[in-house]
Amino acid sequence: MRFTSEQRLDDGVLEREFTLGEIPGTLWTPGSAPAPLILTAHNNGLPKADPRLVARARYTAARGYTVATIDAAGCGDRPRSAADEQARAELRRAMRAGEPVDEIFESFVGPLVEKTVPEWQTTLDALLALPEIGGPVGYSGWTAVGIRLAVVEPRIAAACFFAGGYVPRAQREEARQVTVPLLFLLQWDDEGNPRQRALDLFDAFGTKEKTLHANLGGHTGTPWFELEDTNRFFGRHLK
Repeated sequence: MRFTSEQRLDDGVLEREFTLGEIPGTLWTPGSAPAPLILTAHNNGLPKADPRLVARARYTAARGYTVATIDAAGCGDRPRSAADEQARAELRRAMRAGEPVDEIFESFVGPLVEKTVPEWQTTLDALLALPEIGGPVGYSGWTAVGIRLAVVEPRIAAACFFAGGYVPRAQREEARQVTVPLLFLLQWDDEGNPRQRALDLFDAFGTKEKTLHANLGGHTGTPWFELEDTNRFFGRHLK
């Protein structure tokens, strides 16, 4: 892991950009270290520098957590293949037209999960080797990646999923193997994710401790107070 830049923010959080092979990432470390680690995985296509994502990460780090995010394959400035670009365009077109998108989504997002999870595991190995990071580890963000990571990565102790009804079939099956404490955030009027599928997915999770928070509004309208509740959730399981 090579750090390429750093800045100390007003709240005492140290923000550092890093590269790990081809993987670019950002690490936010609180003034009090070592601190529990939260992996923040954004929905594929959003850059790690998206203002909403950065604001959430800084808020969380200022409350005593180390937060890390990466641009997975095809995200941010990382190159996308012509096939990826075509699949994204076809998915957007079908959703605007109200056409079925299941097969397009499956062929597009399924392979992204397969590429992204190993990169997160490589990143986690490198992060936990740093002296300023302690355990345990939490996960927050993209549901499809989070399901796979919670199943295959024993170092994940708790997870918060931003609910999406469109989850690949493989992850819908794997949901029954998720046993870590879980907070599931659902936007009731999410224009891109069927509500009933999200509810069915929540029902499928195998963990004995799972909580569903549903709020009115579209995909990007998750209320800010949910971030406070998420930090309390992680406080119960990581501190």
